[in-house]
Amino acid sequence: MATLLAATRLSRPLAQLAVKSARLKDAAAGRRWPLPEVCVSVLSQPGRRTYGTDVEEIGERPVLITGCDSGFGYALAKYLHEKGFIIYAGCLLKDQGRGGSKDLDAMKSDRMRTVQLNVCDSEDVARAVDHMTATLKNPETGLWGLVNNAGISTFGEVEFTSMDTYKEVAEVNLWGTIRTTKAFLPLIRRAKGRVVNISSMMGRMANPARSPYCITKFGVEAFSDCLRYEMRPHDVKVCIVEPGNFIAGTSLYSPDRIQAIADKMWDELPEIVRRDYGRKYFDEQIAKMESYCSSGSSDTSPVIESIAHALMSISPYTRYHPMDYYWWLRMQVMTHMPAAISDRLYIY
Repeated sequence: MATLLAATRLSRPLAQLAVKSARLKDAAAGRRWPLPEVCVSVLSQPGRRTYGTDVEEIGERPVLITGCDSGFGYALAKYLHEKGFIIYAGCLLKDQGRGGSKDLDAMKSDRMRTVQLNVCDSEDVARAVDHMTATLKNPETGLWGLVNNAGISTFGEVEFTSMDTYKEVAEVNLWGTIRTTKAFLPLIRRAKGRVVNISSMMGRMANPARSPYCITKFGVEAFSDCLRYEMRPHDVKVCIVEPGNFIAGTSLYSPDRIQAIADKMWDELPEIVRRDYGRKYFDEQIAKMESYCSSGSSDTSPVIESIAHALMSISPYTRYHPMDYYWWLRMQVMTHMPAAISDRLYIY
């Protein structure tokens, strides 16, 4: 079956598909934006698409991105700025003058605007809404795009993970996404714009020692699907981006941080759990996590290009899955084959 899936994937047409010139109506301003005649390669290399249906004239459309202190958010803010968007870069550490906000402010661009934004704080989110409403060139035309990128991650088997850790990860990844989306939806609806939620391949398939992260991303997937159904009558498009392993490109983990998390986890374990599992087993699981982190891709451009396509295409995809081909195939097997088979292939 795995071979059949691979053959199906690889048999997609590699010839270039001509996309005729089209026009995208800007519903808020009542203007039409021409789309250039382009060619789209359906599959340029395993697990990576080439996107060509970009809007030729962005018209300084405003986009809010959460989590711009580093990683995907920081890189995306600069990329979309170069494309002509007005960027509102939500930064957790702006009030402290640290993180990505410092470098983004140093650009001295009228189209790059950093915003203090803690997605876990309802008052902070409300202040961000007020700030954007006051600074948008025409608030009645709304906000073209919201990219829910802010997120954190951790690891640990269920018996090794505290309830506080589960709550902390969910507060950012799931409730933060929902809280921010609800606050900005009125502005998005006015623009008939886009909501782009950053999920993960771990939002489609579970993995040992990743339950704190997986449950939040599964929740983001469900929330996004429900929101997409509800927003369709309003001409608002909701897209999900499911990155693979890009830990090496986002500096999410380092060997020192992994060890620090592991040491704290071990120290806080109930004595019965430490005795039953033993330190040897515990250390073996930490070593697996270190191996996983070091194997990630350092090139984040597939993720950035996927998000950009979701914001700029006249026909964005429901789901984007920028990931190495191994992970793409594994995700298909684990979501389409009987669990008895997929578990034996990848877990046991």
